[in-house]
Amino acid sequence: MSVEKIHTLVVGAGQAGVAMSEHLSRNGVDYIVLERGRIAERWRSMRWDSLVANGPAWHDCFPGMDFPGHPDTFVPKDGIADYFEAYADMHKAPIRCGVDVTKVERLEDRPGFSVETSDGAIEALNVVVATGPFQSPSIPPIVPADTGVTQIHSSEYRNPSQLADGSVLVVGAGSSGVQIAEELMLSGRKVYLSIGPHDRPPRAYRGRDFVWWLGVLGKWDAQAQAPGSEHVTIAVSGAHGGKTIDFRRLASQGMVLAGMTAAYREGSVSFADDLARNLDRGDQNYLLLLDEADAFVARNGLDLPQEPAARILGPEVDCVTNPLRELNLRDAGVTTIIWATGFVSDYSWLKVDAFDAAGRPRHQRGVSAEKGIYFLGLPWLSGRGSSFIWGVWHDAKYVADHILIQDNYLAYAPKS
Repeated sequence: MSVEKIHTLVVGAGQAGVAMSEHLSRNGVDYIVLERGRIAERWRSMRWDSLVANGPAWHDCFPGMDFPGHPDTFVPKDGIADYFEAYADMHKAPIRCGVDVTKVERLEDRPGFSVETSDGAIEALNVVVATGPFQSPSIPPIVPADTGVTQIHSSEYRNPSQLADGSVLVVGAGSSGVQIAEELMLSGRKVYLSIGPHDRPPRAYRGRDFVWWLGVLGKWDAQAQAPGSEHVTIAVSGAHGGKTIDFRRLASQGMVLAGMTAAYREGSVSFADDLARNLDRGDQNYLLLLDEADAFVARNGLDLPQEPAARILGPEVDCVTNPLRELNLRDAGVTTIIWATGFVSDYSWLKVDAFDAAGRPRHQRGVSAEKGIYFLGLPWLSGRGSSFIWGVWHDAKYVADHILIQDNYLAYAPKS
């Protein structure tokens, strides 16, 4: 059986894989990109219908191509997927769709890796894992499957009409959870939202989007954190033209807030007594950014309008002052639980020495502990911006340049 040989194999054609293809092409590297679905498949099939980007179009793009339309808009999910397809086409990226990578292991007698795919065997000197953080939906084993209540992950949610009639419990108040919960509430559903610790930045302040503030305040420059502490839940939204998430405002409109989901017993879900603490933490994060923004304006003499109303927090509501500790699902009419509880990585196909005891990739800015293996598209890969479209582009450049530098070392031969 013939084995295809390639210098570098990129696994995944989402934003990370598309960015990587540009930089490998510019560096003259012989490579291919394998994608099990379509380009940017997760934007098309693992997002709800009304999803838009969390950052404005002028910011959340690759340097080589702007989004069509107004730069301050928040691009819908299908527009983002179309953008990556167009970007890949612009660079004539050698992407093969419908090919699943099932196993990668190091070759025993020479450099590189043996790669098993649904389309045959490949040998590659380098493998770039660009599968991103959204691999396997994570649903905590709290509520048994036989309760009679439909349970889905947020990646399976599409729109309110998909769900059976009745109330909905949404677990998780990051960007996905709060946006889904608000959409369901606005559709006329009774919604219960379970909230954990989170950051809550302003959508905009003094005429500038929060991504601009993070830039001028140097917060995008924050470096990667210690393993295991990379992810902080952030409640931010570009929906409805972009607005600040205010949980107390949502509660005043009829949403019932609760603390973290703790346990299930005899038809009832119990919640931790941490709702007020979690909301206070989010408010502190919000107000601190306003303080830093005001100080920056004063220090630099900028002519940006005052916005005192931004410091007025939502009203105190009964579900916060008298928090719900237990919810009987049947009595509350809850027919669906949506778990907006994130994802876990699945590297079971990657048979290399590139992981720590907890199964997390061991790397520095995407350069793995296993020579020839690279990771791209992970949160905090190099810094705060790694989770954003523009950030992964810069991470990809670093990884592609590292590959080229290693090639130059291997090509060196001393002159006689």
